Amino acid sequence: MNEVIKEDNSLWYIVGGCIVAIIAVVIFLRGEKSEHLKSGAVAQLQAETFSNLEKRKTSNSATEDQKAGK
Repeated sequence: MNEVIKEDNSLWYIVGGCIVAIIAVVIFLRGEKSEHLKSGAVAQLQAETFSNLEKRKTSNSATEDQKAGK
């Protein structure tokens, strides 16, 4: 009977250790989630994307003379 109780206690230690490890990983990842925003790479990529979209929009719009075939 004592052996069963010892196994149950060790199981709870394992479960508790897993819970603590998961909490530690979550806290670590929360601190790291905005690190990529500090470098400015996202803002630069966004500016380049909008610039390319604007270029594409202006190059695709035809003038009235072009539509008439002149």
